[in-house]
Amino acid sequence: MKTYEITIKPLSGFGTPLKGDTIFGHVCWQAAYNDGLFGSSIETLLADYMTNPFLVISSAYPKFSEGTKSVYMLRRPDLPLDCLFDFGSMDKKTMRIEKKKLKAKKWMPLDDTQAVSSFKAMNYKDDKELFGMVKKSVTDDLQREAKKKGMKSFMADYSQPHNAINRLSGTTGEGRFAPFAVDQKVYFPQTELSIFVGINDRITVKQVEDALSKIGEIGFGKDASTGLGKFEVCDVDEIDLKSFGSSEPNACYTLSPCVPEKDVFLCSFFSPFTRFGRHGDILAKSKNPFKNPVIMADEGAIFIPKEKDVFIKPYIGTAVTNISLAESKSVMQGYSLYIPVKVEV
Repeated sequence: MKTYEITIKPLSGFGTPLKGDTIFGHVCWQAAYNDGLFGSSIETLLADYMTNPFLVISSAYPKFSEGTKSVYMLRRPDLPLDCLFDFGSMDKKTMRIEKKKLKAKKWMPLDDTQAVSSFKAMNYKDDKELFGMVKKSVTDDLQREAKKKGMKSFMADYSQPHNAINRLSGTTGEGRFAPFAVDQKVYFPQTELSIFVGINDRITVKQVEDALSKIGEIGFGKDASTGLGKFEVCDVDEIDLKSFGSSEPNACYTLSPCVPEKDVFLCSFFSPFTRFGRHGDILAKSKNPFKNPVIMADEGAIFIPKEKDVFIKPYIGTAVTNISLAESKSVMQGYSLYIPVKVEV
């Protein structure tokens, strides 16, 4: 399996987070309606998905330039704070105060010339520090505009008011004024996001790029029909995720929510993430549009395998089946690409 980085630029707000399993589901819908997209039907592509995934997609991560370097803002690993920061010289009171501050440092900057040699050596950032780094990477005009508008965050919550309109009369109708709000996440202007994809030899990265371009055109996730979820694909490059990691790894740092294999890992550290899935497209109007909930390990998880042969493949995890009563053939991406790292626990 080869791995690539696909850079996208948001063009609107998003009602659904850009997580790997959701992006994978959107790509599958593209394949379902266009057999020529990947040169095979979606049924053929998923026939051996349990053992040989044709595509593994990561969540989207902020990316910006710092001089000649590209800096990726990954999620801080879900390890105990003692494994990420040095508290050796602190007394108990100072340690408690410091830990409260450090919990806010949820971003792990990683540039394309750097490897994760030790998590304690990483310079973690909080939201305010991330926003400061992003502002420095954009034009002076945009910095002035951001200051004028009072922008204080890299990604802001925004509530857009709406109202139901009768398309025949062009009005709400008598006694039917019922405004409602649509919540969305809005990125800082000129933001770029990196999505890492792994593909096997049955498909090409150009085909994946075409699928993502189409998704960005029609909209991703919730309320795409009202203009949310728009983005454009900017760049595609082959990338070796092992170059970001340790030459002597003993653990996997995941890049998307995943469902790890049974009896493969000796130890794990993760935040539980429950996916309350819902069908898209025509199945969204079925009698039972909701999928069974799936508990996953959110991105940024650390898995320590029992055997070294886990590092042969660029991904870990499993496919998830039996998740729908409306469509028995539905599958969910429980796989995740990872960075091989060395953890001392």
